[in-house]
Amino acid sequence: MPLEDFIITVFCWVEEHWDSVIGGQRLRQRGFAPKLTDSEVITMEVVGEFLGLDTDLPLWQYFHRHWPSWFPQWGSRPTFTPQAAHLWAIKPALHRRLVIDLGAVTDPIHLVDGCPLPLGVLTRARRYRLFSGPADYGYCAAKKPYYSGFHGHRMVTINGVITGGTVTPASADEREALWDLTEGIQGLVIGDKGYISAFLKQELATAHIDLQTPLRANRADPRTPSVIQQLTTTRRLVETVIAQLTGWFHWGKIWARDQWHLTSRITRKLLAHTLCIFVNRLLGRSDLQFEGLIA
Repeated sequence: MPLEDFIITVFCWVEEHWDSVIGGQRLRQRGFAPKLTDSEVITMEVVGEFLGLDTDLPLWQYFHRHWPSWFPQWGSRPTFTPQAAHLWAIKPALHRRLVIDLGAVTDPIHLVDGCPLPLGVLTRARRYRLFSGPADYGYCAAKKPYYSGFHGHRMVTINGVITGGTVTPASADEREALWDLTEGIQGLVIGDKGYISAFLKQELATAHIDLQTPLRANRADPRTPSVIQQLTTTRRLVETVIAQLTGWFHWGKIWARDQWHLTSRITRKLLAHTLCIFVNRLLGRSDLQFEGLIA
């Protein structure tokens, strides 16, 4: 797909669902309306994320330089940054609408996992003053070092559609975040050993959710080897999605100086990833085939 068509597709989808997401509410109670419309700003954010432009200055500069006739009502870059952040609550609402459109909410199988959102390594933590309240110290089992920051959690379908995401302090228990991620879904949820909890499994069962995880090495597993292998193989898909978020959308390097901007930039990455799946389906491509999406 040419980049021009990709921009048009993203903009048309946002515009089509804007009124249903806003619900007739006014986003601004005072002051002048910005020159760029909110739909244009979100389109720029989503397209910019796909192109690797995940901070506001290069994002604004790119569209100002290469697409001035497509976004003719330009304001200043200092105006663009708070406008994008001001839409922090609209982007997850659009994402929920998109997940429904893709039929992902009713998928009978979901995968859950998390990965670090570091704000600094431990050696620099005392000098790192951003997010001093909610952020804390955590340990990354995959990459080993301790870090200061947050932990991101995602719920994904077996097709790779992210149906939910949340962020907790780095030291928070992954099992507690699962309650936010399972809202509105039923069926099988596959997680790693970090989600092992007999109590949690029992409580989720009352909501028609079957939580399945590997067991500790010192415990006998009543499930057949073929079932265990199938669960393990299926769960690897969530690692593919995390790899895309980290490599393509720079999940591990989210630049923000407060929770407001952090939330906005996290949600636009999730929205961009899911909109790429939406475009792939329009083109008859595999959901997670992002390479070659733009000709």
